[in-house]
Amino acid sequence: MKFTKIIAAFAIASLVLVSCKKEEDKNLANIKAVETVSPKEHKAIAAENVQTASFAIEGMTCAMGCAKTIEKELSNLDGVEKATVDFDKKTATVVFDKTVQNQENLTKVVQATGDGKTYKVSNFKS
Repeated sequence: MKFTKIIAAFAIASLVLVSCKKEEDKNLANIKAVETVSPKEHKAIAAENVQTASFAIEGMTCAMGCAKTIEKELSNLDGVEKATVDFDKKTATVVFDKTVQNQENLTKVVQATGDGKTYKVSNFKS
């Protein structure tokens, strides 16, 4: 009986370690992909065209892999001056040129960052 408990504990511990390693490896790949993207030069936006939007993002599981990747994708869009994603609050704030970007485009970019099903945008306020 004691031997069976030891084997069961070992099997559970091995399963947990292997599962966590796969998630960690995937996150490291996302981080490396983000690091290879060079920062985009931002064109100045005319004051009358500046718009700030904030929205909720559901589906993020980590600050470095999910939130930073979404932030980089939004920041690299034409017409976006600044994008910040707060993992803890599950929100994003984007300052953009309203003649170049809109709610629909920003939402599509966030959702496309995952597999189209992972991240969901809601409560869009501009």
